[in-house]
Amino acid sequence: MVVPASDLPARVRIHEVGARDGLQNEKRTVPAEIKAEFIRRLADAGLTTIEATSFVHPKWVPQLADAEQLFPMVSDMEGVALPVLVPNRRGLERALSLGADRVAVFASATESFAKANLNRTLDESLAIFEPVVRQAKDNGVHVRGYVSMCFGDPWEGAVPLHQVARVCTALRDMGCDELSLGDTIGVATPGHVHELLNLLNEKGVPTNMIGVHFHDTYGQALANTYAALEHGVTTIDASAGGLGGCPYAKSATGNLATEDLVWMLQGLGIETGVDLGRLTATSVWMAAHLDRPSPSRTVRALSHKDQ
Repeated sequence: MVVPASDLPARVRIHEVGARDGLQNEKRTVPAEIKAEFIRRLADAGLTTIEATSFVHPKWVPQLADAEQLFPMVSDMEGVALPVLVPNRRGLERALSLGADRVAVFASATESFAKANLNRTLDESLAIFEPVVRQAKDNGVHVRGYVSMCFGDPWEGAVPLHQVARVCTALRDMGCDELSLGDTIGVATPGHVHELLNLLNEKGVPTNMIGVHFHDTYGQALANTYAALEHGVTTIDASAGGLGGCPYAKSATGNLATEDLVWMLQGLGIETGVDLGRLTATSVWMAAHLDRPSPSRTVRALSHKDQ
């Protein structure tokens, strides 16, 4: 039953991260042909923003070492944005050479994670991103800025809101078109989400520039998403089948499952353009290739009904 709630957005854009953030944490390497089919099936289910891969050095993320092979296999899809992660200028140049028109840089709100993920201090990592963002914008490329550990850090604990805001405003000032606030280890709660969003608005970061990226470690991803919706956020990151984690933060569990998100949004009468049946079938298909069941509650419930 659809029961709309007042004062929520009429439509949400889902930023699907399963093919990149989801598969990068798998122990087994998924062949490029399977990744490409996964992306095409996600598009057929109605997802219009699908993060395709990452142009990082294969040494750091070997599961995505096939970026040059994969991207041309899917770049012909009309009406589908295919953002790719670029860690530095070399990664950006590799992406540009293949015609990528949407890229993302990956910053940290904490010193510890900047060291673990980028082997640099927080300020050093921001300094690296500045020429990357500038070159991308000079080439007419849309830039997303990811900010990890916005709500908690496994080494530092609670992250001060002003520290998150400093990184977000730095990325905004560089020229990023949008920001994704990452609850990398899944410790956020709804009040925390509201407070951070309020502070970012006070610092001149508009709500329409913000996306949210919640992990479900403590079962709070949907509750936190609802809090973001109440604030007016309309870009939600999610991963088909709940795939993913973070190779540099061992306490991070899976991303918010796209199916669980769509189920909630449909019940609220919020448009997504996603066919939940096709999306569920896609996640069941990928789970078979990974040889394990999907952690998504909605996938399990709907696939059980079909049996």
